[in-house]
Amino acid sequence: MARAFLFVLDSFGVGGAPDATAYGDEGANTLGHIAEFCAAGAGDREGLRSGPLKLPNMSALGLVHLAKAASGRFPAGMPVPEKTYAMFGSASEVSRGKDTPSGHWEIAGTPVTFDWGYFPTEGEAFPAQLTEALCRAADVPGILGNCHASGTDIIARHGEEHIRTGKPICYTSSDSVFQVAAHETHFGLDRLMTFCAIARALLDQYNIGRVIARPFVGETASTFQRTGNRRDFSVPPPEPTLLDRLVKEGRKVHAIGKIGDIFAHKGVSRVIKANGNEALMDASLTAMDTAEDGELVFTNFVDFDMVYGHRRDVAGYAAALEAFDARLPEVGGKLKPGDLVILTADHGCDPTWRGTDHTRERVPIIAYGPGMRSRDIGIRTTYADIGETIARHLRIPPGAHGRSFL
Repeated sequence: MARAFLFVLDSFGVGGAPDATAYGDEGANTLGHIAEFCAAGAGDREGLRSGPLKLPNMSALGLVHLAKAASGRFPAGMPVPEKTYAMFGSASEVSRGKDTPSGHWEIAGTPVTFDWGYFPTEGEAFPAQLTEALCRAADVPGILGNCHASGTDIIARHGEEHIRTGKPICYTSSDSVFQVAAHETHFGLDRLMTFCAIARALLDQYNIGRVIARPFVGETASTFQRTGNRRDFSVPPPEPTLLDRLVKEGRKVHAIGKIGDIFAHKGVSRVIKANGNEALMDASLTAMDTAEDGELVFTNFVDFDMVYGHRRDVAGYAAALEAFDARLPEVGGKLKPGDLVILTADHGCDPTWRGTDHTRERVPIIAYGPGMRSRDIGIRTTYADIGETIARHLRIPPGAHGRSFL
């Protein structure tokens, strides 16, 4: 038996989605545009990074080759290695939407075949009957926001009034999501979680995918800062995922970061919380020391999306990729014979694109382990092939969707 390590670089798309036009994202390419900006000097930031995008470890594992196949061109300024050391390819998404749950569930072998509910982009985002019922059930005097917004912007705009009035800040985006920002001490962290749990129950009838608690600290607009105590209240997947199937077979699933929340804690044996990519990598490496044969370690590296993609920070995203790449040898040093590592993403979030939302893109697939032969696995027709590959590797029965590339 062997172990599997599934690392999702949240939002690290590679362009080329065949249905991007339907989402207004034709031409979006997270990796491609970051590389292009860096090669042109537009990804330089004093004290952070400079020059072309430098990802030597992922490039040696096939990243630049799969990027060309996915989107039609090599990433600008990135050397093309003569030899690769992994199975590499990309995958198109079949789920309806470009959100976090859809991407992760499809990776885990369960595509989303239904349409999520969304809130209007103009005017007040939430129906009056919803906000009235929520305020009454949660015993709050009202809400602030009630619109589409960037999380950091709306906290700066309404944070001081929130502290003064006790009204939580509620907002949404182009995803199927209801987000709630509240001060950790003035409003209270436990009270925020209770408020979100009430909202979760009320939003089921609207088919909203997630309620996200966004706690923050600080006293003024210039000092407000979100904390690491975020929590996602997701609806459960519509059918058993790879995680459920592993647990049913007596295996353990180590869920690191927001993985447990994304799967509504279904099919999760152990939850490991960490804040930020560096801490998430540290937690993953520690889990690699303790994971036993037949087990899965599943990590979401959220900073790429939350801190850099949505904020359209090219230099920050590039630096985060370079920092992740530099730590991959530590992952390799933990591997045992028979182990499998898969690097992938759940959607795109091109930091050069218009707006602040996710982008419909193909995602990379890089799979490697001791003694594993390098080869091009091509463009897969669904993210579910990733989950089925892990199922095959860990020797559990196949699921209903996807096909293993082993």
